Amino acid sequence: MSERPDWRLYLPEPIRTLPADLVATLAVVAVTLVATLVPGLEETPLRVVIGLPFVLFVPGYALIAALFPERGPETDEWDDDGGQSDDEEGIDGIERVALSFGTSIAVVPLLGLVLNFTPWGIRLVPILVAVSGFTVVAVGVAASRRRQLPEDERFAVPYRDWTATARTELFEPETQTDAMLNVVLAVSVVLAMGSVGYAVAVPKDGESFSELYLLTENDEGELVADGYPETLVRGEPASLVVGIGNQEQQSVNYTTVVLLQRVEVKNNSTTVLEEDRLKTFTTRLAHNETWHRPHQIRPTMTGERLRLTYLLYKGPPPASPSTENAYREVHLWVSVQNDAATEA
Repeated sequence: MSERPDWRLYLPEPIRTLPADLVATLAVVAVTLVATLVPGLEETPLRVVIGLPFVLFVPGYALIAALFPERGPETDEWDDDGGQSDDEEGIDGIERVALSFGTSIAVVPLLGLVLNFTPWGIRLVPILVAVSGFTVVAVGVAASRRRQLPEDERFAVPYRDWTATARTELFEPETQTDAMLNVVLAVSVVLAMGSVGYAVAVPKDGESFSELYLLTENDEGELVADGYPETLVRGEPASLVVGIGNQEQQSVNYTTVVLLQRVEVKNNSTTVLEEDRLKTFTTRLAHNETWHRPHQIRPTMTGERLRLTYLLYKGPPPASPSTENAYREVHLWVSVQNDAATEA
C-alpha cells in the first residue's frame, strides 16, 4: 500500500520550511484578525484572550527573531577553563521572551504615534493593519536571516525536548513526593486558567448610567455645547441637537420627551403652570453607543423665561412626563416672542 503524500509538499518551499515558532506567530496574527473583525466574534471573550498576546508579545517576538536569528548559548557547553562557553552569539530563551515583551510595549505605541499623524488616525482597523503588517514583515526578515545560517546555528524552539521532559516529569515521577507535587501543579494551572477565563467571560460591571445633553451646530458644521438660542419666535423653528450616550452595560430602549413649560419658582420650589409637548424621540442603543438627533423646535406659547425641557426615559414615558419621574433631564431657559413684538 502506498503512503499518502505529505500535503506540505504542495506548498512553496519558503512557506514549507518556515520555522514552527514563526508559523505560530503568523497564526496568532490571523486568529486575532478573525476574532476582531468577523461579525459575531468581535464582542466575545476570544477577542481579549487573543488580543493581549497580539499586542503585548507577538510584534516584539517577531522583531527579536529578526534581530537574533542564531541559536543562543547552551548551558551545557563549557570551555577548557571550566567556564561557560561564549561561542554562541545569540540570546537564550528567557532573554528572548523578556525582550519580546519589552519590544512589543515599545513598538505598538510607536506605531500608534505614527498613525496619529496619518488620515486614518488611531482606530481599531488601522491599528490592526499596522501591527499585523509590522509582524508579518519582521517574520519574513527573521525567516530569511535564519536560512542564511548553517542549520546547526539557527534558533529553533526546542518544543520536542520540552514535551518529552514534561511527559517524564508528569507521568514518570522519580518519587511519590514528585507525583504529589505534579498533581498540585496541574490543579493550580487549571484553577488559574479557569479564574482568568471567568474574569474575561464575566467581567465585573462598572458604573451604569446614561448621558443626556444638548448641542448646537456652529458655522463650520461641528457640534458644540455652546451658542444655545435664548430668544425664540412663536411658530418659527430653532435648531438643536439632542444626544444620548449609553453606559448601562446593556442595550436600552430610550424615549426623549421635549416640553416647553411656563414655571413659577418660589421658596426653592418650581411649579409648572402651563406646558406644551413639542417632540418625542425614540431610539435603541447598545452599550457604549452614542446617538445624536438634529431637530427643530417651534414654540407654541410666548413669555419670558420659559423652560425648554428634555426628559429621558428608559422605555416608554409615563402618561404625564415631568422632571420628577424622568431618568435624566436637561433644560434651557428661553424667551418666546410673537411676530408683532419682533417686528416692533
